[in-house]
Amino acid sequence: MTPPSKMHAPASVFSWRRISAMILRHLYVMRRSWPRLLELAYWPLFQMILWGFITVFFLSHSSWVAQAAGVLITAVLLWDVLFRANLGLSISFIEEMWSRNLGQLFVSPLRPYEMVASLVTMSLIRTLIGVIPAALLALPFYDVWVFGMGLPLLAFFTNLLIMGWSVGLLVSGLLLRFGLGVESLCWLGIFLFAPISGVYYPISVLPEWLQPVSWSLPSAYVFEGMRAVLFEETFRTDLFWSAVGLNLLYLGASTAFFLYMFRLARQRGLLLQQGE
Repeated sequence: MTPPSKMHAPASVFSWRRISAMILRHLYVMRRSWPRLLELAYWPLFQMILWGFITVFFLSHSSWVAQAAGVLITAVLLWDVLFRANLGLSISFIEEMWSRNLGQLFVSPLRPYEMVASLVTMSLIRTLIGVIPAALLALPFYDVWVFGMGLPLLAFFTNLLIMGWSVGLLVSGLLLRFGLGVESLCWLGIFLFAPISGVYYPISVLPEWLQPVSWSLPSAYVFEGMRAVLFEETFRTDLFWSAVGLNLLYLGASTAFFLYMFRLARQRGLLLQQGE
């Protein structure tokens, strides 16, 4: 029988063992989760690469911005279309995981492709809500009227929207397979494309070995097309159709990937195990 003095012995006020146990707990989680490790190095590396290329470009083209009023603001707004399209889709999907609602949804007659259709529609709605006020405020704040580009703006918007859907479906598929451990990819994934999309500078600024990678992205053609409209007042149909072709390819591939991951998750019973 345990002596009364030991039964009621107070715990030590400060224990390095308990502290080290908690540290080890988080280190073990980090070791088993590559997205968490990626996130630690991602933002410093991203900022260094993006602003490094911007600096290199402006050092040799100091008068570039003055040639077209509002080119950087227009680029920011178009980039936000891509970001919001991706985030609008992936957040709509991840909200179902946070609320542990996937199992209940697919007990109903809802089909996976119907869910994809609802996700892209919600992405469009979220993108319009997020981007239109910013585009309108650019006029009184900076005297930039992006709608002055006319139909080319619609072409740029549509291509970036579809690319955002492709990335969002890819991330959603990974969420189905690996769970909420990869939820940070909803925010991180799209920014991976920013330095090589030529958002703020031409693709020619990039190292030669990186330019073919950049030209494999629809966003590169969109932002080059945007600069052609602003600088040369010319809508480059070759850039437009290249972006359309790549978008159709990537959207089909990402949709197939999502549907495959959904089937895999259903077979393994993962739909009922998702949640916070």
